[in-house]
Amino acid sequence: MIYHKAFIHTDSSTWVVFIHGAGGSNVVWFRQLRDFKKHFNVLLIDLRGHGKSKMKNITSADQYRFDDIARDVIYIMDHVGIKKAHFVGISLGSIVIRAIDKLVPGRAESIILGGAVVQFNKKINVLVNTARLLNTILPYMWLYRLNALILMPSKRSAQARKLFVQEAIKLGKAEFGKWLKMSHEIKDQLNDFIHREASAPVLYLMGERDHMFLPMVMDLARRHINSKLEIIRNSGHCCNLDQPDVFNQLSILFIKDQSRKKTENEAVPQSMLSLSV
Repeated sequence: MIYHKAFIHTDSSTWVVFIHGAGGSNVVWFRQLRDFKKHFNVLLIDLRGHGKSKMKNITSADQYRFDDIARDVIYIMDHVGIKKAHFVGISLGSIVIRAIDKLVPGRAESIILGGAVVQFNKKINVLVNTARLLNTILPYMWLYRLNALILMPSKRSAQARKLFVQEAIKLGKAEFGKWLKMSHEIKDQLNDFIHREASAPVLYLMGERDHMFLPMVMDLARRHINSKLEIIRNSGHCCNLDQPDVFNQLSILFIKDQSRKKTENEAVPQSMLSLSV
């Protein structure tokens, strides 16, 4: 069982599940936890191989698939007794969340994706292919530091880079290699997500300096009816760390708004629903 920690709110029945990206851990949400705990029940998870989730029984890279990682999260939700939740993800965590929504549509009440990865352009393909090639030659931490610098080049993102490098050290070379090999699968996952709307409303939170991914998210948000985009100023790829107050405010407001709409819909008499069909 992967590592998880639940924080129970005394009055709220609403759950928020946080999903970190590749090379991170639940630690990346330290600037969200205090604010979210004031309003909701919170579930933090370390994805397989990350943080405290050392998968000793899974040794083959062939056993690492986004659907399998998504099933890890679904299993934990079932174990804790969470039927539905609002999902919050960062970076590659956005792919895990969309994989969860594909496997069990309806479990997500809303989806919030920060620094979302929705498509690979030529620059990202070159970056990934270069990393795969050099991974057999160079120490993996050199590659990780380089990738972190490319994705988060601004001075404001220095703390985010430092945190992710610290967590990547805990990941280890073997686990890093397994996740890197999943880059082949990412394209298929993203093609599916581009052409298929999520089963729940989606809020994209993107830093205005997220030069790699923002243009593609802007295009996708325009084409998907059930999606909304908020661009956070003075922020890069990890907008939850660069501008945590803005990230938290927009996320919490979105979750409460979706919960309110759900309550209003459930309060409509069945006879009125029948008339509206």
